[in-house]
Parts: sequence; structure tokens; C-alpha cells
Amino acid sequence: MTTRQRFTAEFKARVALEALRGDKTIQEIATRHKVHPNQVSTWKRQAMDGLGAVFSNGADKSRVDHEDEVHDLHAKIGRLTVDGIFWREGSSDGPPAAQGDDPARPAGTQFEPSM
Repeated sequence: MTTRQRFTAEFKARVALEALRGDKTIQEIATRHKVHPNQVSTWKRQAMDGLGAVFSNGADKSRVDHEDEVHDLHAKIGRLTVDGIFWREGSSDGPPAAQGDDPARPAGTQFEPSM
């Protein structure tokens, strides 16, 4: 049984660049490099699709990440605001007590370490 042939990124780039030049046909390039013409066309298309990323400075990606983070933070602020209003105005139970809270102790002495 034969294994699949693996090509390095450098080889793919060389073949794709040759195809992008357009001075030879896809068939001639494929024959010269001993690969299938469909593979040459695929590498050419991938090179054309990725060409914009070569010249981008990453600002677009960071802008999108920043917008997503701002959206998430606004949603969290909204949830916390609603929770705060709910516990202040309407709940007789009060917010869930944190572990170690003892209502019988004064506020300043609740978390003193014992020695």
C-alpha cells in the first residue's frame, strides 16, 4: 500500500507562485513538478485567498476581538445590574450567603483568622 505524498509549505508556495505568474499552463506546471493539475489549481486558489493576510497588520483581527470583548462585558454589566436591582428591591431571601458569613458577628470580625 502506498502512502500519501506530503508537500512542504515552501514547495506549495513555489508551485502556486509559478501558477500565479501565468506564463505556463496549469498542466505544464503540474507535469514539471509531478503533481496533479487539480492540486496546482487548489494551491493557486489558496495563495490568492491568503494574499490579503500577508499585507494586513493584524488590526482587523484585534478590532473584531475588541468588539466581541466589549459586547460580552456589556452583557455582563446588564446581568449584574439586573441582579443588583432584584436583590435590593424584591427578594426577601437576600443574596446567597458566602461561605463563612455569620450574621451574628459584626461586619469587621467575620473573616478574622483563628490562631
